[in-house]
Amino acid sequence: MTETVDVVLIGGGIMSATLGTLLHELQPDWKIVAFERLSDVAQESSNPWNNAGTGHAALCELNYMPDTGGDDIDPAKAVGINEQFQLSRQLWSTLVERGVLDEPSTFINATPHMTFVQGEKDVDYLRRRYEVLKKQPLFAGIEYSEDSRVINQWAPLLMQKRLKGKKFAATRVPAGTDVDFGALTHQLFDHLQKNGTTVYKNREVRSLKQQKDGTWRLKYRDTIGSTPGEIKARFVFVGAGGWALKMLQRSGIPEIKGYGVFPIGGQFLKTTNPKIVAQHKAKVYSQASVGAPPMSVPHLDARVVDGESSLLFGPFATFSPKFLKQGSLLDIVTQVRPHNLWPMLRVAFANPDLITYLVGELMKNHHKKVDSLRTFMPTAKDEDWTLIQAGQRAQVMKKDAKKGGVLQFGTEVITAKDGTIAGLLGASPGASTAVPIMLDVLQRCFPEQYKGWESAIEELIPTYGTKLNTDPAAAQASMAATAGVLGISE
Repeated sequence: MTETVDVVLIGGGIMSATLGTLLHELQPDWKIVAFERLSDVAQESSNPWNNAGTGHAALCELNYMPDTGGDDIDPAKAVGINEQFQLSRQLWSTLVERGVLDEPSTFINATPHMTFVQGEKDVDYLRRRYEVLKKQPLFAGIEYSEDSRVINQWAPLLMQKRLKGKKFAATRVPAGTDVDFGALTHQLFDHLQKNGTTVYKNREVRSLKQQKDGTWRLKYRDTIGSTPGEIKARFVFVGAGGWALKMLQRSGIPEIKGYGVFPIGGQFLKTTNPKIVAQHKAKVYSQASVGAPPMSVPHLDARVVDGESSLLFGPFATFSPKFLKQGSLLDIVTQVRPHNLWPMLRVAFANPDLITYLVGELMKNHHKKVDSLRTFMPTAKDEDWTLIQAGQRAQVMKKDAKKGGVLQFGTEVITAKDGTIAGLLGASPGASTAVPIMLDVLQRCFPEQYKGWESAIEELIPTYGTKLNTDPAAAQASMAATAGVLGISE
């Protein structure tokens, strides 16, 4: 007889780990089962070397506040993302206090977030952005300078042997963080397993079909021995990165119609040279190249993974038809359906700059990539840096009433009308906002239970349901509290 469980999580990344943790805390009597097709969890987008580890709080990413050409730059999106990240920080803090998570330094470390720009136009924009953000309570402490001596104190590698005469400017928020989402994912799954959750590794879900009683029958196979199996679930969450689209298409839910994804890979330059690493203790973002997707904004990042410090620079876009690093070469073709073909064609027609950008990136050799780094770090030498392959990102393409189809940067939750299945498409800010995204999944899919869970959610996330940015005192108190628990105070 096929086992029936309460929840099945497809994919062993930070999203599934976060949702599983929330459900365990809110409904400890539910039976949860997770499936990961690889030999361990956190091997795709959540792996620390497949992302930049930025705790995305919109402190340094310019694409969350595009230049409007005037003083009325809208901070709403940046503030919203910061609000979301605060929820993640609060949950992590609570889980540290409860012993669910290990010593905070194993997954999060204080790392100032900076933005560095060059040229009169971008300097003027950064100055106007700073004037807007410094008034926002969640961005308290943001600093701005056009003084080379000050910027040299913040990040010496940016200023050494820089040619005089060119305008540049930088902002700095000391309260930024570097997050190892791989370590965080492992710790969450470890706790779930200790408390009754079954995590099947080397198991690939091949099909899922809803039964007459509303449950889902999932068929899977052992990726090593090809042994088949099946399980039934009252609720299914698809947190399988780029393969979430494939799983949701196989489910047959009408809500997935019109969606497609465009895969974009990435590479980083990496150094562990202690003399170089010791001089850079920040994450520094700049403007994206013309035609580049927001996920390709260049940045020079301090990283701490497994206790080792290093620097990454990039990303450099690559192209593969795979939706995951360990996906299938047929992914980009097998996603095509009559309902999403036109939106995808419209996206291709409307984004020639993106194609040009990708071709240009693919033609860069190692020396050219280090040349790009030298715009940040003039003293960079080819031999100090090695190239590593980052993760695959599947950017959402979907129907649009006016344009026929649009390429969407960000994340999108897809839920069935009856709330029995949900999945996540898209990328950045992704992992950093996993907590609010998964709370959204719970609210959509479990509306009846959700009201009864709210008091427990407030225990996990003290400011849940409030907007910190409208209350300076509350914002300061919350950030100070989580910084103290997580060990990320200045």
